Amino acid sequence: MKIDQLESQRQTLQAELDGKKTQEERNVMGQFSTPIALANDVLNHAKNIFPKRGKVRFLDPAFGTGSFYSALNTVFPSTRIEAATGFEVDKHYGKPALKLWKQTDLNYQLADFTKQTPPDEEEKYNLIICNPPYVRHHHINGQKERLQEKALETANMKLSGLAGLYCHFMALSHPWMKKNGIAGWLIPSEFMDVNYGQAVKDYLLNEVTLLQIHRFEPSDIQFDDALVSSAVVWFKNKKPRNNHKAKFTYGGTIDKPAHERDVSLSTLTKEKKWTRFPLSGEREENNTPKLSDFFTVKRGIATGDNKFFVVAREQIERRHLPLEQFRPILPSPRYLNATEVKADKNGFPDIDNQLFVLDCKLPVDEVKRVYPELYDYLEEGIQAGVSERYLCKNRKIWYSQENRPESQFYCTYIGRSDKEGKKPFRFVLNRSKAIVSNSYLILYPKPHLEKEIEQNPELSEQLLEALNQITGKAMLDEGRVYGGGMHKMEPKELANVPASEISSVLGKALTKRCTGQPKAEPLVSRYTASGCQ
Repeated sequence: MKIDQLESQRQTLQAELDGKKTQEERNVMGQFSTPIALANDVLNHAKNIFPKRGKVRFLDPAFGTGSFYSALNTVFPSTRIEAATGFEVDKHYGKPALKLWKQTDLNYQLADFTKQTPPDEEEKYNLIICNPPYVRHHHINGQKERLQEKALETANMKLSGLAGLYCHFMALSHPWMKKNGIAGWLIPSEFMDVNYGQAVKDYLLNEVTLLQIHRFEPSDIQFDDALVSSAVVWFKNKKPRNNHKAKFTYGGTIDKPAHERDVSLSTLTKEKKWTRFPLSGEREENNTPKLSDFFTVKRGIATGDNKFFVVAREQIERRHLPLEQFRPILPSPRYLNATEVKADKNGFPDIDNQLFVLDCKLPVDEVKRVYPELYDYLEEGIQAGVSERYLCKNRKIWYSQENRPESQFYCTYIGRSDKEGKKPFRFVLNRSKAIVSNSYLILYPKPHLEKEIEQNPELSEQLLEALNQITGKAMLDEGRVYGGGMHKMEPKELANVPASEISSVLGKALTKRCTGQPKAEPLVSRYTASGCQ
C-alpha cells in the first residue's frame, strides 16, 4: 500500500483512538500527536542536514501511531532507509499502530523505551526524531529516581525532580545515537528559560553540537489539544568546537523562518533565557538598574481553593460571617479594568462586588465558641474536602493564609500578547488594604524607596506611570511564553526587568526636593538611600 494511503488511514486511526480517551488521561501520559504537516516539515529539514547519500537508521522513542515514520517514508526514498525502529508504551495506540504498519519494514516495539538497553555500536541510529511525552514531573510516579540516575549515566544530564518526562527521553536516547548522528526533538520551549531546563542546556552545550533551535510563533499552536509553545531542537552527536555557533530561528517554518540569528556557545553559556534569541541579541553588560534595585517582588497568596476562601461581601453579610476574620482581596486581573484602585472609608477597595479572603488565625474550638456561623462554614469546607487539599493540609491552621502584607504596587502574573503589540502584563496602583492572589505579583518598595514615597506621596502615581512605561519587549525578554501567546512572569523574572524609567523618576524627584528645581535627565547615581547629598 502506498504511503499516502497508509497516512490517510493513520490519521483516521489517530482521531478514533484519541476520541476513546479523555483529555485528562492523555494529559497525564503526555500524549499529543504530531500533526502530519509539521512531521513532514521536520523530516524535510532532517533530509536537508543529513549526509546526501547516507543510509538512514531511524529511531522514534515515542512512536504513537507513527506520524514521523509516515513523514520519513514520504521524504526519503525507500532505498535510503536502512532501518526504522519505534517504541510505544501505551497498548491503546500501540496495538492498532502495529497492525497498521505490519506490511512495512518498521521494527515496532510495544515497550517502555526508558527501560530498554541501548544497542551495540553497529546497530545504533543516525537519525532520531521524536515528539516525547509531555508528562509533567508530578505525573512521573515512582520513577523519578531511576530516570534521574539513567539520565546522568547515559548523557551526563543531571535533571532535577521538576523536569518533565521529555527531558529524560532526550537524555536516555543519547546512547542510542551513532557518532555524528542527527537528532530532532519536538519539545516545549519552556526548557530554554526554566531552572530545571539548565541540565538540558548544559547537555546541548557540552555533550553534543547544537545545530538549531526553531521556535514557532506562540500564537501558532502546533497541537490543537495542548497549550504549549513548541520548539524543534536539532543537534549532532559530536562534541562541539570552541568557536561553534548555533542557529536560533523563530516564526515561519524550520527552513524558512521569519527571524534567525547565529549565537556563540560562549554567549549561550552566560545567558539564562535562551528565548531572547533570535529576536534579541546578546545581553549587554551594563549598570542599568533593575526593578530589584527598588522593589522586593513576591507572589500573591495561594489560598488552596479560591472558590471556598474568597467570598463576596454580599455572601459574608447574608451568612453573618465575621468580616474581621477576612481580608480584602482584589479580583482576578480579568475582572479588574482599573490601573488605580482607590479605597473606601474602611480601606476596602472602592470597586463593585468587593471580595474578601478568609484568613482566620484562631484555633477551631475558639472559632466554634466565638463565631458559630464561621464554624459552620468551616465544617462545609471539611465536608467538601477543602481541608485535605495540598496547601491546606500542610498549614498549621488549614483556613489561615500565608502572611503577605498589602502593597501599593501589583503586577499581573500572566497575560496574552497579540500582533498589535498589546502588553501582556500591567501594573496596578493599590490605595486600599487589599491583598492579591497568585494571579498577581506583589512589588514591595525597598526601605529607601518607601521613605521617598512617604516624603512625597505624589510619587506613587509617577512610579505607576513609569512602571507601565517599561516596554513590553523588556518584560517579555525576562518572562516565559506558552502556546496561544500566553506569557507568564515569575517573581525573580520580574525583579530582573530593566528599570531605567524608575530611576529617572526618582532622580527627578530627589533633585527637585534637594534643589527645588527639576532636572531633565538626572543620573541614577544621584538617587541614594541617604537622600540629598
